[in-house]
Amino acid sequence: MTEALDLHGQDSDGDSEEVVLTPAELIERLEQAWMNEKFAPELLESKAEIVECVMEQLEHMEENLRRAKKGDLKVSIHRMEMERIRYVLSSYLRCRLMKIEKFFPHILEKEKVRPEGEPSSLSPEEFVFAKEYMDHTETHFKNVALKHMPPNLQKVDLLRAVPKPDLDSYVFLRVKERQENILVEPEADEQRDYVIDLEEGSQHLIRYKTIAPLVASGAVQLI
Repeated sequence: MTEALDLHGQDSDGDSEEVVLTPAELIERLEQAWMNEKFAPELLESKAEIVECVMEQLEHMEENLRRAKKGDLKVSIHRMEMERIRYVLSSYLRCRLMKIEKFFPHILEKEKVRPEGEPSSLSPEEFVFAKEYMDHTETHFKNVALKHMPPNLQKVDLLRAVPKPDLDSYVFLRVKERQENILVEPEADEQRDYVIDLEEGSQHLIRYKTIAPLVASGAVQLI
């Protein structure tokens, strides 16, 4: 199970590029996406291609195990690894669905104004789910409460009613690539902005919105 896998992405100019990953590198990408999604307060960029490639790899591993000798110790070890990968994959997808349910109006609004060429935070399936969830929520509000109210109160602004992701929350991170001149906002009004450098391998507790672009670029890893 050492064959290379093709993963399509975008370079800095927005052009499509093909990245060749080994199965081990693919699983590492999945684990990184899982950790970032787990600890980020907002819904991150969709990693649909990684998910698809991991599912294909699991199918391939399953086929190999069917052909393996029964009673072979390697079979048990590989099955344990497959279960671990399935857990990470399902936890990653579950975490994303929970965020969609929690912040759906803001996620859909962000998707509506997303510039062409910028990566989407929703996979096609997640977009359908978010739209249906919003439609069902509005219908539920109308049937349960709004239709019994005066006409001037029969509308609800979900963007105002549903809380936004708290981008001011603090996160732990590990620096993967050295970063210079990161602007940090002050804790108190009387303080001034200041600049810090993030050394490779160092760990920090910092406000999420300060390093959100670095999470998106892969320069830091949330832990």
